[in-house]
Amino acid sequence: MEVKIGVQYAPRELVVDSAQSPAEIEQIVTDAIANEGTLSLTDEKGRRIIVPVNKIAYVEIAESSPRVVGFTAR
Repeated sequence: MEVKIGVQYAPRELVVDSAQSPAEIEQIVTDAIANEGTLSLTDEKGRRIIVPVNKIAYVEIAESSPRVVGFTAR
């Protein structure tokens, strides 16, 4: 899954590729907001991303799209 996190006052969004299901990610985000703490996600390579909940502008959860390499004819 691809998770995009918009952070207030940051020009770019955080993009995390996660192996978790959309339901699991949604539950983690919902719990973090309810507890007013931090949102902590781990990507596919084991890196951990921690964002204070009060700085989150939005969270977008979507299927990862395959990356095209080289030239393709469409």
